[in-house]
Amino acid sequence: RVSFMNQKQQKPTLSGQRFKTRKRDEKERFDPTQFQDCIIQGLTETGTDLEAVAKFLDASGAKLDYRRYAETLFDILVAGGMLAPGGTLADDMTRTDVCVFAAQEDLETMQAFAQVFNKLIRRYKYLEKGFEDEVKKLLLFLKGFSESERNKLAMLTGILLANGTLNASILNSLYNENLVKEGVSAAFAVKLFKSWINEKDINAVAVSLRKVNMDNRLMELFPANKQSVEHFSKYFTEAGLKELSEYVRNQQSIGARKELQKELQEQMSRGDPFKDIILYVKEEMKKNNISEQTVIAIIWSSVMSTVEWNKKEELVAEQAIKHLKQYSPLLAAFTTQGQSELTLLLKIQEYCYDNIHFMKAFQKIVVLFYKAEVLSEEPILKWYKDAHLAKGKSVFLEQMKKFVEWLKNAEEESESEAEEGD
Repeated sequence: RVSFMNQKQQKPTLSGQRFKTRKRDEKERFDPTQFQDCIIQGLTETGTDLEAVAKFLDASGAKLDYRRYAETLFDILVAGGMLAPGGTLADDMTRTDVCVFAAQEDLETMQAFAQVFNKLIRRYKYLEKGFEDEVKKLLLFLKGFSESERNKLAMLTGILLANGTLNASILNSLYNENLVKEGVSAAFAVKLFKSWINEKDINAVAVSLRKVNMDNRLMELFPANKQSVEHFSKYFTEAGLKELSEYVRNQQSIGARKELQKELQEQMSRGDPFKDIILYVKEEMKKNNISEQTVIAIIWSSVMSTVEWNKKEELVAEQAIKHLKQYSPLLAAFTTQGQSELTLLLKIQEYCYDNIHFMKAFQKIVVLFYKAEVLSEEPILKWYKDAHLAKGKSVFLEQMKKFVEWLKNAEEESESEAEEGD
């Protein structure tokens, strides 16, 4: 029994030795300095022919542990060697000139480098995450690079965002407080967006930003005291990015309009006095530069969304007239221009067409608003003649025929009375 126990005890020591040997082999094989030397030597041999560089990287992935040393690999391809914290190249390390930072500072060269990264990541899919982490890190190190190095990195990042190799969430690194404060983020963003828009267009950029909820955060590229649409617009327009300025201005105005609609609906459901609501809306119009046409459309949809409408066609018209009569003073406050009245008419037409129970209520609503002085005859006649929408046009024009004839006669009568008076 004793000898049997001894035999059992010997087994773990045997496998332990085997394990040790394997670990020692592994250590020799997987050493960052050695990995770096292999990559740098290969890059130096291929020279500046980026096609050859891509082929060398493709082949080396079978022999070298890219998974473990992704950071080292990308450091070398971007900066020429392993980066120390802060973005400086470690002095005692070997380095190569076959890298982004040592290349020419132009779009064509950066497009060629983007191809190298593309091919590498397509071939070794597991490098995707490592590459995103690398770019996030590089953006945080921006202050450690020269202006030319930053420009090259910005162009490259823009191209890689455009072709989908990178996700727009990497831009989070640019909101780092120190980078923002010293103006590094905004300057970097100019070069980045220029190359991104050059590859795609502003609409594609907008879609990518929206996916990662960054469409409303671009103003954070500036310190808090400069986070205004005016400042953003001036800075990027002067840098030749008018389309980005307009995009941000548009985003701000969409945000303000949504906020206005939400607040309006809350005020209505609380039953706030109209004079308070009107005052609030006028202040918002001024503050966010919102037109009366935009406001009347928002008020109309807010007024219509505060009610649970009857599903029966014969009852809904009565319900609508009662409800809209109540809100006429509010609507009248924002139809001081003919264009606003026309906007309201088109919104009513659209609503009655989209909500089938309202098809027969259109004329009744228009007549109510005419009597309540929300709408005047000129816009109604213009709508009837040529400014109506195609939606349900024949039905609505037929409904309005008699009323329009009456309006025209009334107009002619008042004109002849005026002439008689003269």
